[in-house]
Amino acid sequence: MLLLGAAIASPALAQKAGAPVKKLYCWNENGQRVCSDALPADAVNRARVEISAKSGMRTAEVARAMSEEERAQAASDEQQRQVDQAAADTRRRTEQAMLMSYQSEDDLRRVFNERTSIVDNSIRTARYNVTSLREGLVSLLQTAGDRELDGKPVAPAMADNIRSRHRELLRQRQLQASFERQRAELDVEITDITRRYRELKGVETAPPAADAGTAMAEARTK
Repeated sequence: MLLLGAAIASPALAQKAGAPVKKLYCWNENGQRVCSDALPADAVNRARVEISAKSGMRTAEVARAMSEEERAQAASDEQQRQVDQAAADTRRRTEQAMLMSYQSEDDLRRVFNERTSIVDNSIRTARYNVTSLREGLVSLLQTAGDRELDGKPVAPAMADNIRSRHRELLRQRQLQASFERQRAELDVEITDITRRYRELKGVETAPPAADAGTAMAEARTK
């Protein structure tokens, strides 16, 4: 029993002493499954599974590192998620508290300031990205064209950079169009909710300009 207890206690003692826990790394390389007790530098960014060398159990799963384009896409998705979340939050607050919280139209409109600011900032960012990417792409295309005119080949890295920038430019243009469409829809929503607020509060809307002019003319004739 003493020997068995010592055998069970020894791994815990080793861990307390700071002994490293050995593990295996497994990843795919050229369609083949590769496993090793050391992770080479060229596999650091690959998706991999980590396995305890002692128990044979999977201890972790690491996703591959994202490319620059994927990181940009993830950032854009997060930006879009924030815009959508702000829209949903504002709609909920407006529906639940319109009569109880807002004493005037100015109070109501302040609720939309945050959403308006987020969308406007997104539009400005997308426009800046489109301009910057377009200028960079034009410069690269001019350089590539000059090389071809001089009888020199365009380096593969430059060609890949041109294609990558062109794809990103198209994506940013689509993003800009999406934000601008949301901004127009937001204006319509603000107008609609303001109208509903006036109805719920019993506030009469101002008469159209023509009607107001007619009323003033009639008043002068009396």
